[in-house]
Amino acid sequence: MNKKNWITLFLLLWSAPSWLFAQNRARELGVPFGVLPTGKLNAITDVSGVKVGHLTKIEGEQVRTGVTAILPHGGNLFQEKVPAAIFVGNGFGKLAGVTQVQELGTIESPIILTNTLSVAAGIEGVLRYSLSQEGNQSVQSVNAVVGETNDGYLNDIRGMHLSSEEVMKAILSSQEGIVQEGNVGAGTGTVCFGWKGGIGTASRKLPESMGGYTVGVLVQTNFGGNLQIAGVPVGQKLGKYPFKDALEKSDGSCMIIVATDAPVLDRNLERIAQRAMMGLAKTGGIASNGSGDYVIAFSTAEGLRIAHNLPSGTLQRSSTLRNDDMTGLFLATIEATEEAIVNSLFAAETMTGKEGRKIEALPKQQVLEWIKPAYDLQK
Repeated sequence: MNKKNWITLFLLLWSAPSWLFAQNRARELGVPFGVLPTGKLNAITDVSGVKVGHLTKIEGEQVRTGVTAILPHGGNLFQEKVPAAIFVGNGFGKLAGVTQVQELGTIESPIILTNTLSVAAGIEGVLRYSLSQEGNQSVQSVNAVVGETNDGYLNDIRGMHLSSEEVMKAILSSQEGIVQEGNVGAGTGTVCFGWKGGIGTASRKLPESMGGYTVGVLVQTNFGGNLQIAGVPVGQKLGKYPFKDALEKSDGSCMIIVATDAPVLDRNLERIAQRAMMGLAKTGGIASNGSGDYVIAFSTAEGLRIAHNLPSGTLQRSSTLRNDDMTGLFLATIEATEEAIVNSLFAAETMTGKEGRKIEALPKQQVLEWIKPAYDLQK
C-alpha cells in the first residue's frame, strides 16, 4: 500500500469511530432492547463530563486482570463532590467506601473497579491521585470508592499483580467518548453466565417531554444465572444454567455504575440504583448467595455539586426533580443496565488463562438465530 492509500485509510478510520465501535454490539447486530432511544455512543460517557479509563494486564499464562476507572467529572472531585448513592443487591463483596457514601450522599473520588484482592491497590491509587491534585495540599482524608469482582478462575488473583501506580494510570488515561468493552480493564478475566464476561456499557436519552436527561450505565460482569436475551432463554438453549452442573456455578459478582445528568440527590439516586438490579434480573441474573452485586449511582448536574470549602453556616440550595418525575429515569436505568450486560458478553472474546483454563465467548451467531423472531417483531 502506498503512502497516499495509508493516509486515506487512516482518515477513514479516524472519521468513523462510532461505526467501528458498533460492529459487534448487540443492538447493531439486531438484538432489541426496550423502547427508549440511546445516547449518541450508547455508553456511560453520553452523560456529559463522565470519563472512563482502563488498564488491562495480560502477562504470560497466569495474569488476566485489570482496572477500570470512572470519573463523574474531569475536575477535582474532592473539591467538587457529586451526589451519589449505593444500593446493595447482594452483599457478598468488598466495596470500599460504601458507608461514607450512604451516610453523606456524595462521592469525592474516582470510582475504581478491579479484582477482589486488588481493592487495597485501588484504594492506594485513588488516594495518591487525589492527594496529588492541585488544591488538595492540606487534605488528610479521602473516601476512595473501589469495587471488585473475583477473576480468580482465569487470573492468578493470589499474586496481586496490580499496583497503585497502575490504578493511577487507569485514572489518568480516562477520557470522554468511546468506551472499550469486553476483555478490558476490570473485565479482563471475568466470567458471566458461564461465558466470557467483561466490561459493558449503554445509555438512554429521555424525550424532551420527560426532561431530555441522559442515563448511562457501565458494568463489570462476573456473575451467573439463567441467561436471557430479548426474552429468549439462551442459557437453557446453550445448556448453561445454575442447576445443570452445580448450583455454585451461579455465584459471582456484578458491579453496576449508573450516571445521569438529571438533577437528583442521593435519596432518588438510591431509587435509581435499585432499578439497575431489575435490569440485571432481565438478563437472568439471580444475585445468588455468593454474589457481590452493587450499584453505584451519581448525578453530574452542576447545580448539585457540593463544594468542599463552604464557609460554616452556608445554606445549600438546589433544584431537584419531583418524585413524580422519576419514572422515566427508572425505565432508562433498567433498559441501559440490561443492554450493558449483554454488550459485555457480545464484546468479550474467548480467553485462556490460569492453569490453562479456557472460557469461551458467547456463540453470538447461534444466539442471534434464536433471537431473530423477537427483533423481527420489533422492526
